[in-house]
Amino acid sequence: MNKQASVEVLICGAGAAGLTLAIDLARRGVPLRLIDKLPAPFAGSRGKGVQPRTLEVFEDLGVIDRMAAAGGPYPPQRLHRADGTQVETQDIAVAPPTAEEPYRTPLMIPQFRTEAVLRERLAEFGQAVEYSRELAAFDQDAEGVTATVAGPDGIETIRCRYLVGGDGGRSFVRRVLGIGFPGQTLGVRAIVADIGLQGLSRDAWHRSGEGDMARQIGFCPLAGTDLFQLQAPIPLDGEVDLSASGLQALVDDRWPTGGLTVRSVAWASTYAMNARLADRYRVGRVVLMGDAAHIHPPTGGQGLNTSLQDAYNLGWKLAAVLAGAPDALLDTYEAERRPIAAGMLGLSIGLLDQARQGDIKRGREVHQLDLGYRSSSLAVPIDGTRPGDGVQPGDRAPDGRLRSAGGQSRRLFDLFAGPHWTLIARAIDPARLPAPRPGLRLRRIGADGEFHDPDDVLGATYGLADGELMLIRPDGYVGAMVAAADMARLENYLSGAGLASPWKRDAWAA
Repeated sequence: MNKQASVEVLICGAGAAGLTLAIDLARRGVPLRLIDKLPAPFAGSRGKGVQPRTLEVFEDLGVIDRMAAAGGPYPPQRLHRADGTQVETQDIAVAPPTAEEPYRTPLMIPQFRTEAVLRERLAEFGQAVEYSRELAAFDQDAEGVTATVAGPDGIETIRCRYLVGGDGGRSFVRRVLGIGFPGQTLGVRAIVADIGLQGLSRDAWHRSGEGDMARQIGFCPLAGTDLFQLQAPIPLDGEVDLSASGLQALVDDRWPTGGLTVRSVAWASTYAMNARLADRYRVGRVVLMGDAAHIHPPTGGQGLNTSLQDAYNLGWKLAAVLAGAPDALLDTYEAERRPIAAGMLGLSIGLLDQARQGDIKRGREVHQLDLGYRSSSLAVPIDGTRPGDGVQPGDRAPDGRLRSAGGQSRRLFDLFAGPHWTLIARAIDPARLPAPRPGLRLRRIGADGEFHDPDDVLGATYGLADGELMLIRPDGYVGAMVAAADMARLENYLSGAGLASPWKRDAWAA
């Protein structure tokens, strides 16, 4: 029997990106469905590195503490040599938090635990992943998309206003749209497996054979579990035995001092490394994100993070357009995120080349804190006189400490948190401010404001002077900086983002 259903957004693919988008839409009250062709949640550790910028996203989504409890810090690397000697290094940048950057060190959490936390958060909004449901066909018209979904109960026809393809590197959605996926196969094939292992301590990421692709092997203790993640390059061709005995043979062949025992295999996979970027991220009412739009080698831990931030960029824009914002707002998703993915491909390939030579170093460049959208049409500066080395529209909005009128310390991230825009007004007459409206939180900073800035955080960090306003986007980037005398330009910006005032200022004031 062919069932009929309708929804605002249908998300195909329930990985980290699909779950993030579903959470972001659900907290905005957007009706959605999230489907996945897998019969059950993904069970592997694959994307285990969560970068600092993604941790900021997790804070906004209300899951940062759960993620930290489910994972842990990266251990130091311990290189084991054939003569039995060992060398310990820290190849991942570790730095203490600052007021502006509360997260400066990556978190290790197996991907299956990341996704479990996100599913739990999604359930708090009354939503759940629908497994064993595969997108079989779709077509679109000016008003929406008609999708055919095959599931345990037969065929279902779902009418949605937008379809989002987060269905992986072999994306069915991308293929149906006919979007090219150019790039390169990198000539590296590898195995990744989550195993029970005896013979190594859990205080280090143990490695051997660095610089020799035929001998290289590593065992990383997976935080929050009693498993190790085994990683090793393998020949480009041929079958690979992923059983405990098969992996034991691989370990015996490569580990220089022997003495290791593979007790069990929780999950294992082989893959060929590719670097590819979709020609387009959107065709009409169908949008790509995550691995469906870009795939990276795992070096640098960029893939899951870039995918998740695709979703975080897309969610608020999609919700705004559904609520009546101009369609052009949705065009900024590709304009902003595709260049980021292109840069991440180059970074990951460079780190892969280092790994081949046995000398990989991962610093601040993988943290994604310095990525931004200065060239976006959504980045509107005050004028041409702002210092080039300061925070600019399009940049990530740094954290900082203010003091409330009641005397309590308040973080800027607390003011930004939630599915809304934030307008910071510094020492401006309330009568000159924009009228209140849904989706916009106005925060007055100054002697008579609800918040005070005794340490001049807004001046020192943002370069924001008295008489100026700063608009922070729902995804935590600076949208606009304008002077109080240029309120018309701010109103035009807000209208373009779907935040036109429902009434005039004089009517509100009356």
